[in-house]
Amino acid sequence: MVITIAAANIFVERRLLGLWQDRHGPNRTGWHGIMQVPADMIKIFLKEDWIPPFADKPVFILAPATIMLTVLFSFALVPFAPDFLVADSNIALLFFLGNSSLGAYSIVLAGWSSNNKYTLIGGMRGAAQMISYEVFMGLSLLGVVMMSGTFSLKGIVEAQKHVWFVFPQFVGFCIFLIAAVAEAHRAPFDMPEAEGELIAGFHSEYSGIKFGMFFVGEYLGITLVSAMVVTIFFGGWLAPTFIPYATLLPPVFWFLFKTFCFIAFIILLRASLPRPRYDQFMEVGWKILLPLTLVNIMVTAAILLMK
Repeated sequence: MVITIAAANIFVERRLLGLWQDRHGPNRTGWHGIMQVPADMIKIFLKEDWIPPFADKPVFILAPATIMLTVLFSFALVPFAPDFLVADSNIALLFFLGNSSLGAYSIVLAGWSSNNKYTLIGGMRGAAQMISYEVFMGLSLLGVVMMSGTFSLKGIVEAQKHVWFVFPQFVGFCIFLIAAVAEAHRAPFDMPEAEGELIAGFHSEYSGIKFGMFFVGEYLGITLVSAMVVTIFFGGWLAPTFIPYATLLPPVFWFLFKTFCFIAFIILLRASLPRPRYDQFMEVGWKILLPLTLVNIMVTAAILLMK
């Protein structure tokens, strides 16, 4: 299901970028360009899957599979509705953070095994970026864990019946969203693959289905990040109480609708913001986001203790 959503996201992104940048999106292949993504997939499947002779072949092959597996494992714990999830665990949040850490290996292994200076720089950038922003991502969730009293994603959603955590944990939400976009290395935080500086960064030497796996892995990452933001801060499958008769719609509708809104927001970031300089990006993380996260944890803990 999620791979199908990721493929649909490619089409959605092209159409929305066309709309926001005042130009045509895909509109030739099929009805309103709807067959463009299947055409691209057929092209990728039929393309020569070339491995450079100077590459470390086993590692070169392993790298694109890693990003796909780590993201798909995380989806096993995402609660789409009260009874619509693969597994409910009392350490689901830790499992998600652990898998996002393992995703860094994909970029590092791809950059190193390609035996190319541009891919290596991209891999090192990706490693530094993901390891740094994982710190803030994990810490930004501690306020939510303290308020809900659980690491279970289903339990976190159920704890938001009276108020969504985005309101008491607005600072944590902002930091988590920034860190999550950086983790997914999406524009404007796509420094590991900055085309103007590094050709295509860590996947410069990839072609065919292996390149396709990186491509789909990125869109799976966007979907996962959006689903996690909805689950942790926006009430998951819970219907918004300020909309009359909202509860008449099934819970899975509200989960998917909120997730799509955040997917569209991440696409809008790409359409509107320039890429920052790499040193500025890292500086903002350690000098601004980290202190803000620690202050948020201390304030949340103090309020809970007073109560």
